[in-house]
Amino acid sequence: MARGEQLGRQWRIIQTLTSARKGKSVAELSMDLDCHPRTVYRDLEALEMAGFPMYTDWKEGKNLWSLLDTAKNSIPIPLNLTELMALYFSRDMLKILKDTVFYDALKSLFAKIKATLPVEYINYLEQLEQNLHVGFSPYKKYGEFRKKISRVNEAISSRQYIEIEYFTMSRKQKSHRRVAPYKIWFFDGTFYLIGFCCLRRKVRIFALDRIKTLEQTNRQFEIPENFNIENFMQSSFGIFVGTPVTVKIHFSADIAGYVREKIWHASQKIEVQEDGSILFTARVAGTDEIKFWVLRWGGKARVIEPESLRNEIKAEAKAILKNYRA
Repeated sequence: MARGEQLGRQWRIIQTLTSARKGKSVAELSMDLDCHPRTVYRDLEALEMAGFPMYTDWKEGKNLWSLLDTAKNSIPIPLNLTELMALYFSRDMLKILKDTVFYDALKSLFAKIKATLPVEYINYLEQLEQNLHVGFSPYKKYGEFRKKISRVNEAISSRQYIEIEYFTMSRKQKSHRRVAPYKIWFFDGTFYLIGFCCLRRKVRIFALDRIKTLEQTNRQFEIPENFNIENFMQSSFGIFVGTPVTVKIHFSADIAGYVREKIWHASQKIEVQEDGSILFTARVAGTDEIKFWVLRWGGKARVIEPESLRNEIKAEAKAILKNYRA
């Protein structure tokens, strides 16, 4: 039996016993875990040997297993034991935020969690960590923007306008903006500022690392009551917002499974064709971002509509071919 499977099952036993008021019998645990009672006995014995404070009590004709109340209730924050362990266990997944004010706060929290958890729980988590590796994904060195992120966060909290000089990548130009900062949004390895731009007279999205200068003003603002970031971003395929358009894309059968196994957009609909291929439909904010998503699949993806996106893909394909001509 795989070590990871065993540890995962033991983790579920800890969760179950933590939440069970009266304890659980081995028969009940085996049903919950869909395994043989002998396997449950071995897991319980292993957890006891690891130092978990377990005990058994005979009630209503059953031998019930429980965690000592001191293990359940001695944590001085409103989280149960397994929630606290899971939070501590997640720290490696958040290293992408390293060198930001957010990661500093998380690092302090993790240190407090570690000080709160019993030694045997920390040892158990370290065993679990050996079975999980968080893969590398592109990210930016936000240590360089540490002060900037902190100042934006402060302006959001105090509801004060900021004056920024912003570099627009598409136009390769700088412009001066007064912005009412609503939210800091982290997406795909990048921090963004979502706020009302006085220059454009609408809510816009700014990449924090493209803000060249930033000054906090004394002028106050109020976030409109009807503003909701989820509603604002719901049609976006990434970070762009714009006029919603319906896109239909055909994916060949040999990659259909890869597309079907993820939720790419909240509005997506997938129709399976007789040959195993699929028709992907979604209503997205403009086609700039979904164009690059289509291109990543190469010749396995074909845009059905809109015609404007078909033409953009054709133009990109011609440019790619031109780069590879002898």
